[in-house]
Amino acid sequence: MLTLVALLAPLAGCGIGEASVATEAEPVTAVPVITQTPTRGEAYAYHAGTVNLETESEAAVVAKIDGEIVEILVEEGQEVKSGQIVARLDPNRLKLIAEQARADLNRLKQEYRRNVQLHERGLISQGAFENLRFDLEAMDAAYKLAQLDLDYTNIRAPIDGIVSEKIGRIGNTVAAGDVVLRISNSTALLAYLHVPQRDLFRFSVGQPAELSLDAFPEDRHSASIVRISPRVDSATGTVKVTLGVTNVNGQLRPGMFARARIVYEVHEEALLVPADAVLAEDAQPSVFVVEDGVARRRDVTTGFENGGNIEVTSGLQGTDKVIVVGQAALRDGTPVAHQDAGHQI
Repeated sequence: MLTLVALLAPLAGCGIGEASVATEAEPVTAVPVITQTPTRGEAYAYHAGTVNLETESEAAVVAKIDGEIVEILVEEGQEVKSGQIVARLDPNRLKLIAEQARADLNRLKQEYRRNVQLHERGLISQGAFENLRFDLEAMDAAYKLAQLDLDYTNIRAPIDGIVSEKIGRIGNTVAAGDVVLRISNSTALLAYLHVPQRDLFRFSVGQPAELSLDAFPEDRHSASIVRISPRVDSATGTVKVTLGVTNVNGQLRPGMFARARIVYEVHEEALLVPADAVLAEDAQPSVFVVEDGVARRRDVTTGFENGGNIEVTSGLQGTDKVIVVGQAALRDGTPVAHQDAGHQI
């Protein structure tokens, strides 16, 4: 019996030692994260939408007389000035009519001068003299009308602008009133936004706006509200807001699509963090901050979001180290090893 106890004693001692090693606490690995401190800047609210640019003034260039088109002097996309000749009709027949009217006018002028002397001497009646004077005035008007018709063979641009459409072709016979070209004035463009009626109080005539286009991604174009419709569209519950667009460098063209934005409220010196740093669980926005080497969840109140940043109106201080990378897998109290990404967001 003593011999059995002596054999078990070393084994029992060995078992106790292994249990002691197993119960020693293993070191906890800190989760690597990147932090940033909030910055101060503008936060703003805006209404945005896609718009189609339209010209504020467009003119149809029409023939004022009947005739055959013999010249078209401009191309689509070409800039023209008001009064510039853009097309010509065949003038030959009207030249002959004008020459005939001029000859008849000169003949009547000579006859009238002779009859003035005869009238002064009482050799012709007052009635005959008056009839001759009326004939002279009528022929003068006929000559001027013939000259005007001849001038109308030169078809002129009624406004400054860009040729947007060529309708007539050389050899076409046109009647008075037929459209030969269309000209758009692209220096002043319009765009239309439809805003919800509940937001109408946020907008007023003269309020600035901004346009951006895929065709010119680096450029921003100035605009402003020029009109607000007095009626609400009952089908959509929206109100039409008209923007006047400044086309300073001539880049914009009628028919282009653009994104319009009207800023209606600005918060100066707002506390900003990257929008990706804000988590939303159960509709409660929160962020993780580093305190004493561990991650702490902070409930926050947020404001405007723009430019990749979001405004925090409560729940954070400007000196807090906000976790901006690695926060998705954290829990409150998780040990972290943080690297500061700097103050610029």
